[in-house]
Amino acid sequence: MHESIRGFGLGLRSEHYRDFIASPQRADWLEIITENYLVPGGKPLYHLDRIRRDYPMVMHGVSLSVGGSDPLDRAYLQQVRALADRIQPAWVSDHLCWTGTSSVNLHDLLPLPYTEACLQHLVPRVEQVQEILRQPLVLENVSSYVRYRADEMCEWEFIAELVRRSGCELLLDVNNVYVSSVNHGFAAQTFIDAMSPLAVRQIHLAGHADHGDYLVDTHDQPVCDAVWDLYAHAVRRLGQVPTMIERDDDIPPLESLLVELDRARAIAGSAGGDARWAA
Repeated sequence: MHESIRGFGLGLRSEHYRDFIASPQRADWLEIITENYLVPGGKPLYHLDRIRRDYPMVMHGVSLSVGGSDPLDRAYLQQVRALADRIQPAWVSDHLCWTGTSSVNLHDLLPLPYTEACLQHLVPRVEQVQEILRQPLVLENVSSYVRYRADEMCEWEFIAELVRRSGCELLLDVNNVYVSSVNHGFAAQTFIDAMSPLAVRQIHLAGHADHGDYLVDTHDQPVCDAVWDLYAHAVRRLGQVPTMIERDDDIPPLESLLVELDRARAIAGSAGGDARWAA
């Protein structure tokens, strides 16, 4: 039986293993990077199993390439399923993107063209993943730096239609919405307002690099004030969705991230919204 997730979490990073093992921390749950634990044994799994005793978890992948042109990697998906069977996460997520081809992995989360043809390509692939995992797939909106001339709809319309057709759920990355809104010149609140409260399973908060006329999603900075403001709007619109701080580079001491998590709690409490927690 999967545990329900509510409240405020952190991404589990190896720099903080000892902190989580040594004493209880101010995190209600933890998110793991799936690929870090697709190993037959050793220290990563030892620490994962030990920390899992004390914290509910979710899994977050970076290798699915659900929008790619190559067939889905069934061997990889079976590994993901085995890890999910081991730790019983509340849900499994990845990114709404493509990452390359079988011959060239670009090691980046690349946006998709927002077209009917792309939707027709995506829906059966999402359904295939959900069949293997035996649960809804949770997909994250990525930050983007280019658009396609072929686009037939905006990103939020595309996402809403994918949810409707496939039954997948959403990991709403508020920082990614903000980064893309600056890079492409749309209103970030419009994106948030288009999301169905029933579809949004989780929220990410993170930092980015400001290059003046464009932003880059780097996950190496604290959450900025503009993203905090957008998060408050998301809570008012979507309710109390499980929320976490994501940090992947220049990782500070755990207490610094817990202070940010306290700020997320305070903003969510002040913003109100329906008292709805994802189950």
